[in-house]
Amino acid sequence: MRSEQHPTVATQESTTKVSPFAAFGIRSFRFQWSADAMTTWGSEMETLILGWYILVATDSPFLVGLLGALRFSGTLTAPIVGVIADRMSRKVMLIVLRAGSGVSALALLILAATDLIQPWHVFVIASVSGMLRPADNVLRQSLIADTVPRNLLMNASGLARTTQDTARIIGALLGATLLSRLGLGWAYVGVTMFYAFSVLFVLGINAIRSSVITKRANPLTEMKQGLRYMVESSVIQPIMFLAFLVNATAFPLTNGLLPVVARDVYGHDENGLAKMVAVFAIGALVGSLTMAAVVNSRRPERFMMVTMVIWYLLLILFAQTDSDAIGLPLLALIGASISFCMVSMSVVLMTFTKFEMRGRVMGIRMLAVYGLPMGLVIGGWLIEQYGVPATITGYAIGGLIAVVLSVLKWPKLVTGFSATERGE
Repeated sequence: MRSEQHPTVATQESTTKVSPFAAFGIRSFRFQWSADAMTTWGSEMETLILGWYILVATDSPFLVGLLGALRFSGTLTAPIVGVIADRMSRKVMLIVLRAGSGVSALALLILAATDLIQPWHVFVIASVSGMLRPADNVLRQSLIADTVPRNLLMNASGLARTTQDTARIIGALLGATLLSRLGLGWAYVGVTMFYAFSVLFVLGINAIRSSVITKRANPLTEMKQGLRYMVESSVIQPIMFLAFLVNATAFPLTNGLLPVVARDVYGHDENGLAKMVAVFAIGALVGSLTMAAVVNSRRPERFMMVTMVIWYLLLILFAQTDSDAIGLPLLALIGASISFCMVSMSVVLMTFTKFEMRGRVMGIRMLAVYGLPMGLVIGGWLIEQYGVPATITGYAIGGLIAVVLSVLKWPKLVTGFSATERGE
């Protein structure tokens, strides 16, 4: 029996205009934002540093794509993490996971400092880190929905995404600077420190427990319950498909293959790559802040679909140029469109999911991220065969076709979900 109603399942949304930084008024969110920023900044530093190291050491776009894919090697375990997250403290789980990321970074730091590092070391440790990353994403999204009222979810989601956007700026520039001037070992000192500070900030999160008393089944049964809940939802089902689609066809460019583009198309070194990543991230940051401060759509699913189409069109345009004067502004616009699209998608999921099912839904949602490692590996191989422009263009056109088909199957993505489907 429900003893009290959680703020995120309120039946009526506030129409009062909120401050651009309203969610920071919640103490727990301030600590979580800081913790997420630290871990994401460290992660983005790793992405740039290791991607460039593997490209230089092996001269293989395929292996760069494979390395990016290994960052998500734990995606298949995310549903299990979701079940566990509905059973125990999400805060404690987050502390354990981020401490694990710090230990992995420390291992690479020692190997680099002693000049023992080899490409296979990077792949092994990236696999270990990749087991932790999807679980981390499940927990951070669940905790935001747990601690922030529904009327602030768009604001909180936009602000939360700025941790990723600022990470690409700070992580890219700091990582490239340390790597080019001081070497791999000192670069990993920075990565390890970011992870350590993240653990400290997590301690300040005020996690809550469900007020819904449920009879616990075995984990497999609970996972089946989560799957059934999602399949029967006319809202969550199409969102899961679209999440897989963008991960497979839109994200590979900016989430793993950009080192190849920077070197082979634009002729840049690691500092040029950092500039491209930073420009992309500035655009994404502007998009996230805009979502937090301005956009408060009652129909986030419509906004998501429009910005998804724009995202694919920008990718097609970007694939046709090799000039910084055109490519960098397009990268900034791509970053903004990603923020618009993905913040809206997160709000839809968090709004429509019951508290007691949230961990399982977010865990199963992470399976959609498996489209990214698939897209990275296939994309790396396609680049070796057909080149960067043809690969990016093909991915984007395929994504646009799939978006059209999804609207034909689920027209409410455009017409809007009903008040009943929204739980209002």
